[in-house]
Amino acid sequence: MVSADLARNVIGVIGNIISIILFLSTVPTFYKIWKRKSVERFSPVPYLVTFVNCGLWIFYGLPLVHPHSLLVTTTNGFGIVIESVYLLLFIIYSDHKKRIRVLLTLIVETIFLCVLVILVLSLTHTTKLRSAIVGGIAVGGNIVMYASPLSVMKMVITTKSVEYMPFLLSLFCFANGICWFSYALIRFDPFVAVPNGIGALFGLAQLILYATFYKSTQEIIAKREGNSELTLTDMNSSTGPVNNRLDQV
Repeated sequence: MVSADLARNVIGVIGNIISIILFLSTVPTFYKIWKRKSVERFSPVPYLVTFVNCGLWIFYGLPLVHPHSLLVTTTNGFGIVIESVYLLLFIIYSDHKKRIRVLLTLIVETIFLCVLVILVLSLTHTTKLRSAIVGGIAVGGNIVMYASPLSVMKMVITTKSVEYMPFLLSLFCFANGICWFSYALIRFDPFVAVPNGIGALFGLAQLILYATFYKSTQEIIAKREGNSELTLTDMNSSTGPVNNRLDQV
């Protein structure tokens, strides 16, 4: 019979893999940003929230805070590196106003994490109390992370287009929430279970939106591309006679 610890470790490893895929799922989005040299209407909020959230869970998973949770630290360590790269691209390809906002938010988040680490390690002396403090804050951060696409979801409903809501991000948010929720139930950890259960629901809601507005999105894109081709055709036809007259001269 499989022991609870073994099952928890197996699910934790799977959770690490899914989390890494989740962090990498927006690579196509940032490739598009890099190629177009513009962030267009993509929002930096989900990546800023994920950055500070990863920092909180790295701290939570350390043996000094919550023993036997190293898998939580490893996956979020990878995540904070990836989010840093994403945010760097946002800073490079944003307009001046948005660039300043992202930079200031990053500075505030970094200061917050540093102050939290110093205060918790210096003022508390048991892992139980440290787990409660850091875990409680991390739960709030995780819920905010999963809820951060709400602004994008609102835009999807308003525009009836999922063009700026990456499908892979929504899919792996759902899978990640389910996996870590299961992990937390085996050796019950409410600080991991609650936010990831909520995260799975948010991920499911995004997938439902994607299925609902996928067809209308294709129609909007096709219409936009059609208008662009039409404009180009009109420009060519309008310059045609001029070119002919030049040839005659």
